[in-house]
Amino acid sequence: METFLQYAVICPLVMLAGFVDAIAGGGGLISLPGYLLSGLPVHNAIATNKMSSTMGTVLATFKFAKSGFIPWKLSLSCVVCAFAGSSLGANLALLMDAKIFMIFMLIVLPATGLYLTRGNVLVTEKSPYTYKKTVILSMVTALFLGVYDGFYGPGTGTFLLLLLTGIAHLPLKEANGVTKVINSTTNIAALCIFLLHGKVLFPLGIIAGLFGMAGNYLGALYFEKGGARNVKPIILLVLSIFFCKIVYEMYIK
Repeated sequence: METFLQYAVICPLVMLAGFVDAIAGGGGLISLPGYLLSGLPVHNAIATNKMSSTMGTVLATFKFAKSGFIPWKLSLSCVVCAFAGSSLGANLALLMDAKIFMIFMLIVLPATGLYLTRGNVLVTEKSPYTYKKTVILSMVTALFLGVYDGFYGPGTGTFLLLLLTGIAHLPLKEANGVTKVINSTTNIAALCIFLLHGKVLFPLGIIAGLFGMAGNYLGALYFEKGGARNVKPIILLVLSIFFCKIVYEMYIK
């Protein structure tokens, strides 16, 4: 049974995560630590976070579609790869021992933090490739990050945005639109796996999801006005707190 304190910790962080995720991705770097900081078991935290993040990401996708930022032909080409990758990743996560997962995060968290400090999350736009090359590179990106999203999740939106602009050479607004479609697909696929295994805490997931939807909506509005400032320091702060918590629980407590 979830406690009031857990709701008080998780819901504001999920709302903040939704706001950040709509702007530049990486909302899971805030929301999943929020679930774990509240004391939930690892697999329940991952599954319930997937439910709330799915609700928010789907809303942001509709908002971006309404604004004309989603190239649907390219996006739908990525959906099959993203769905397959996410289903595989979610099954791998369920098979993994919680301690191994924590060790994995000790590697991923500082690596992600270091990566984010090396430059602007929203990289400079590059000369476009041919449509065929863009589709192939986007589909490969969707497959590999789909596996990552189903397996772990946090930072997927940021990594998608960086790779779609940096490798597939998509313009920033189109890259963010494709990112939202892929992220929605991987979230739904992984959530289905977690639901089948009974890992989702429904009341908490639904209420936190409503907070996430509010954050995503506000973030999408902010993105339309051209803002991605102040996102990186928030992510880095949460990463640092989460990293210290894991070290404390594994080696000091």
